[in-house]
Amino acid sequence: MILSDDTCYSALQARDSRFDGVFFTAVKTTSIYCRPVCPARTPARRSCQFYSTASAAEAAGFRPCLRCRPELAPGFRSTSLAEAILKRLQERAVEGSRLAALDADLGLSSRQVRRLLKTEFGVSPVQVVQTQRLLLAKQLLQETTQPISEIALASGFRSLRTFNTVFQQHYRMAPSACRKGTRQPVDSIRLRLAYRPPLAWEALMDYFRSRLVPGVEEIQDHEYRRTVKIGHAEGWMRVWPEVATSALIVEVSPSLSRHLGSLQSRVRRMFDLDASPASIHEVLGDDPLLAPTLSRFPGLRVGGTWDLFELAVRAVLGQQITVAAATTLSGRLAERLGEPMSTPFAALHRHAITVEAMDRLSLDDLCRLGLVRARAETLRHLTTYALRGGLDFPVGLDHEAAVARLVQLPGIGPWTAHYIAMRGLRFPDAFPAADLGLRKAVGQGELAPARVVEQRSQAWRPWRAYAAAALWKSLT
Repeated sequence: MILSDDTCYSALQARDSRFDGVFFTAVKTTSIYCRPVCPARTPARRSCQFYSTASAAEAAGFRPCLRCRPELAPGFRSTSLAEAILKRLQERAVEGSRLAALDADLGLSSRQVRRLLKTEFGVSPVQVVQTQRLLLAKQLLQETTQPISEIALASGFRSLRTFNTVFQQHYRMAPSACRKGTRQPVDSIRLRLAYRPPLAWEALMDYFRSRLVPGVEEIQDHEYRRTVKIGHAEGWMRVWPEVATSALIVEVSPSLSRHLGSLQSRVRRMFDLDASPASIHEVLGDDPLLAPTLSRFPGLRVGGTWDLFELAVRAVLGQQITVAAATTLSGRLAERLGEPMSTPFAALHRHAITVEAMDRLSLDDLCRLGLVRARAETLRHLTTYALRGGLDFPVGLDHEAAVARLVQLPGIGPWTAHYIAMRGLRFPDAFPAADLGLRKAVGQGELAPARVVEQRSQAWRPWRAYAAAALWKSLT
């Protein structure tokens, strides 16, 4: 989104949450940069400079505000290649990957990545990665009581010495100076993840509730819980909204302390926290087919997934059967393959399926769990594909190219491929036009042909995934 300086200053004066994370205000008189929602007194217009990313503000020599905390600003749903590159770099930076490995993950040359980021955002890949690591470290210092050595590793730094040096150079303070007044539960870690309001939390819970995998997930008292395994670390998490601060509170077991950056990225994708309700409503809000549902559920999100392979398996299981029947099959798979574990929650006692565990099941094993043979064969093909890295999509792929790759797998048709693209790969314009629910909703009682649904959806670009979520919700 390209904004004029006047628009940015007006949003700053109004503390408009719609622009949170869309731009950052750097104050030349203090060398501090802030979010548009910062509670501090609005600086004079002549003192303000506006940047589209925190990386650009820091590259220009500004430090993050300690009051509004730019590290908490929501991200964005990428609609261009440059935005997709920026987002992937931000997500992978905190995993400790070297820059060369990040370039390979992007599926582009280092030169292409540098040119795109410099042209679009005025920053280099190194600046993006370093800023993201520093901001995560700052958040963990302010919100947790984890040892600084643990925070350095969790933020993607390879040594405590490097972390201390870089933090001091950029923020002109020692890491320990951020720790004043931090309070945490003694047996868990809590983090805050901001979103752009409104957020239709109960609609999200309805989506997840109908698909909960027994032993792996539960919803209690309006909060989502699940078991978690990242690398060799295993534990649990709880997620609930704090409406007053437009944030989700994420509580995790201490065993996951070295993976907090990766965990944050997954939670943001799972609950679609980087969506911009205002931008989506601008395109969809006046459509007579969508408006009633969007009015009933302001801030409707597209529920995602914790793990792409989990979602892909679920999509295959859901082919031509009801949501309830697919949930039953998911539960049987988890019971057969999920390793037992203990948590403070009686309902959470096993891990989710993994591609390695799935690979141990034969066709006959899958059929004995209740799958028809054709579906079992598709799962075998999907598992082999995932083991070979087939689900590691390069960032330059658009949703149509991703769908084209997926439908090459035996048993994966357009409906399954679009569903994976929408909920797993997080493409905001993916749209399974052949879905029976969408055909019924568009036909308003009649079953509209898939081609009619596809034609109708053209007016909803680039937010067709949100239109699909609204249409499905209109049927309940």
